[in-house]
Amino acid sequence: MSSELIPHADLDGPRAWCHVIYGLHALAVLVGVTGAASIAGAFVFGVPSLLAVVLNYIKHGKVRGSWLDSHYRWQIRTFWFTLLWLLLYGLLVITIIGIPFAWLLIVFLGVWVAYRVIRGWLALANRRPIGG
Repeated sequence: MSSELIPHADLDGPRAWCHVIYGLHALAVLVGVTGAASIAGAFVFGVPSLLAVVLNYIKHGKVRGSWLDSHYRWQIRTFWFTLLWLLLYGLLVITIIGIPFAWLLIVFLGVWVAYRVIRGWLALANRRPIGG
């Protein structure tokens, strides 16, 4: 009897969905880089990422206990932490003193989001779990 909850051969469907979700997040990052929105803003409020996070919650239950579980959690946490940091950004922007910090935060946040999408997608391509 195998110790895996889901046999490796059965993970092609959920793994493919995970690639689609990373692709949607990457598209949101690209929109943020090329458009008027910030990377973080496009990531949280853009249609590709909103669709990705909905798919994440729909598909996540099928991979619990497998190595793919880490990827789904990684994507969900990236989305929610980005939203949390954007709320802090919004609070900083409404104060005169906080505006320079807000601009630093939004640049850092954009780099962080892009890093998490790239790191996660590369780990998925190599069939490795993602940590942290």
